[in-house]
Amino acid sequence: MESIERDLIAAFRQSFGREPRLFRAPGRINLIGEHVDYNDGFVMPAALDLSIWTAIAPRPDRRLRLRSLIMDDIVEFDLDDSAAQSRGDWSDYIRGVAIFLERAGYRLCGADLAFDGNLPIGAGLSASAAFEVSAGFALLTICGAKVDRVELARICQRAENQFVGVRCGIMDQYISCCAIAGSALLLDCRSLTARKVAIDPKARLVLCDTMVRHQLASDEYNLRREDCERAVAALSTRIAGIAALRDVTFDQLMRYADSMPELVFRRARHVVGEIDRTLRAAAALDAGDLEECGRLMNLSHDSLREDYQVSCGELDLMVDIARDIPGVYGARMMGGGFGGCTINLVDGARAEAFAHTMAERYRSATNVTPPILTCVPGPGAGPADLIGAAHVAAR
Repeated sequence: MESIERDLIAAFRQSFGREPRLFRAPGRINLIGEHVDYNDGFVMPAALDLSIWTAIAPRPDRRLRLRSLIMDDIVEFDLDDSAAQSRGDWSDYIRGVAIFLERAGYRLCGADLAFDGNLPIGAGLSASAAFEVSAGFALLTICGAKVDRVELARICQRAENQFVGVRCGIMDQYISCCAIAGSALLLDCRSLTARKVAIDPKARLVLCDTMVRHQLASDEYNLRREDCERAVAALSTRIAGIAALRDVTFDQLMRYADSMPELVFRRARHVVGEIDRTLRAAAALDAGDLEECGRLMNLSHDSLREDYQVSCGELDLMVDIARDIPGVYGARMMGGGFGGCTINLVDGARAEAFAHTMAERYRSATNVTPPILTCVPGPGAGPADLIGAAHVAAR
C-alpha cells in the first residue's frame, strides 16, 4: 500500500471513526490536441501515474461529509437540498457531481468521504476532473450502482460546466474514467469513441512544471469557448450544416475569414489547425515517426501562443529551452494555459540529460527549480487495489 493511501485511511479513521473503501482517479497528460475538445475535435491524452484518492464509507442518512487533506477543510451538505448553491471552493467539484448524479437518476446514499492525492493542483494536469471522477466512482459503487465509465465522464463534465462554472470539454473526465494503462488514446470528442495509439518505446514523455499556477485560467477558458462559438455562428451564415469548428476545413476558414473579427478568426485558426495536427500526429506515431510527431507538437505550441494566446512567459521559456536540447523531438505547453506544465517528446536515451539540462537552465533564468516527471501512462479510475494491479500488468 502506498504511503498516501495509508495516510488517507488513518485520517479517515480519525475524522469519521470507521473503515473506508479506497478509490482513485488519475490526472492526465495530453500529447497534442489542446482546446479542441469543446469544439468536438480530436485529442490524444493519456492518464498519469498521479491521482486523487477518495476514502469513503456509507452513512444511514442522506448527508455527505467531505474532508480534504489537500485543502485541510471539512464541508457537509444534504443530498435532499434542492436549492444547493456553489460555494466557490474545492467542494463544488464533489457536490456538483453528487447533484448531477442524482439528476441523472441515481439515488445516492449518504457517505463520509476524505480526499488526498499526489497530483499537483493548478499544474494543468486536470486535478479537477480527477476529484470529480474519483468521488463519482466511489459514490456510485457504495450505493450498488453499475458504473458506466462514459456516462460518468459526461456527468462529471456537466457538473463542472453547470455547477462549478468552467465550460470545459470532455477530454479530462473521459481519460480519467477510460484510460488504458501503457497507452495514449486518440479520442473523438464528438462520438466519444477512442483508439489506442502506441508510443515508440524508444521515446519518453517528460513533463516540466513551470510552478506558475493559472489562477486566471477558468475565466479565460470560458472566453475562449465564447470566441469559438462566435466563429461557428459567423461561419454558419456561409457554410451549411456546421455544428462546431470540427466541421470546418482550413480552406473554408480562410475563404470566409472576413465573416468574423480578427481575434475570433485567430481562435478558430488554432482550433481547426490543431484538429488536423492531432490526426497527423496520431498517424505519425502509428508509423513510428517521432520527428514528425515532435514537429507537430512544436506547431501546436506556436499556435497556442500566437493565435489562442493561452501561453505565458514561463511556458514559452521552457519550450524554447527544450527545443535547444539534443534528443528533443517536440515540446509544447499543455492544459488550459497561463501556467502549469510543458510536455516534451524526448529520445529515451537522452531523457535523463534532458531533465538535468532543463532544470539547470530554467533555474538559472527564473531562480525556480522545476519539478520534472517522466510519465508512465496509467489506467482509468476505479478501486485502488484494481488500479494498482493494472499498473503491474501494463509494465
